[in-house]
Amino acid sequence: MIKIGECIHMIAASVKEAIASRDKTFMQNLALLQVEKGAEAIDLNIGPQKKAGPEIMTWMVESIQEVTDVPLSLDTTNAAAIEAGLKVCQKKAFINSTDATPERLDNLMSLAAKYNANIVALTLGASGLPSTAEARIELAEQILAVAEEKGVPIDNVFLDPLVLTVNGNQDQAPQTIEAMRFFKQMRQPPPMTICGLSNVSNDCPKELRPLLNRIYLIMFLGAGLDSAILDPLDDEIMEALRIIDSKDNSTPKAKLYFDLYNAYAQDEPFDPSSVDMSNPELSDIVKTIQIMEDKTLYAHGYLRL
Repeated sequence: MIKIGECIHMIAASVKEAIASRDKTFMQNLALLQVEKGAEAIDLNIGPQKKAGPEIMTWMVESIQEVTDVPLSLDTTNAAAIEAGLKVCQKKAFINSTDATPERLDNLMSLAAKYNANIVALTLGASGLPSTAEARIELAEQILAVAEEKGVPIDNVFLDPLVLTVNGNQDQAPQTIEAMRFFKQMRQPPPMTICGLSNVSNDCPKELRPLLNRIYLIMFLGAGLDSAILDPLDDEIMEALRIIDSKDNSTPKAKLYFDLYNAYAQDEPFDPSSVDMSNPELSDIVKTIQIMEDKTLYAHGYLRL
């Protein structure tokens, strides 16, 4: 799975300040730290940046490329800024992102074709957030049709089923995974898939977010996820990825992770009957699985129930 580091994000006050002051050293150090922790690409989220976007994105790309050669993901709603970044990218980049609204889809798919870039495509249309897997699949069909029309190779298109927060949108957690599973069956060869992992735990208590994120990631991986924008500084997430990659089941937690992965690889609900629920760590994982499967109602105190 391609791990895209999410830590250079305009929403972080330190990143916002570094952009404003053009603090190249801060940006380079944050990029290098993510790569050292296992990121294979770096997302550069500069926000809308309506006026200064092209200059900022060019500066960001050139600064990061001075210290690492990993691919970059150009993350902004400013199409001119994305193109400015693409012009100076030395490796095949990600456009992050288009959606299924006609004008944006046409514009950014054209850029993907012109620069042979990967493109993250959110299954989001003009009518708003999709509420079912079927709605996401319809939008994915529209996206793939435009990609074909523009001459974008299907393996450059990373379909994103639009992860929503489990706090208030719990029913969408299984719908999103189901949509991604169907994305892989839409074409031959199949399109690539991606998710913005941390969205699932938005508006949840800080202490719960790492657990929610990594359990959802394992479920996604079992269903065929190809890439995720995630926090590589979260050691628990990176450990979970190593467990899945190595097929390690040498500890009770590793076995539980791998059993969850296998259940989703076989398109089956996870069976917790063999888990030792007297072990607090394993019990917390099982409770989180039940939240993500929409079998138990989410509340901030769900681990205490």
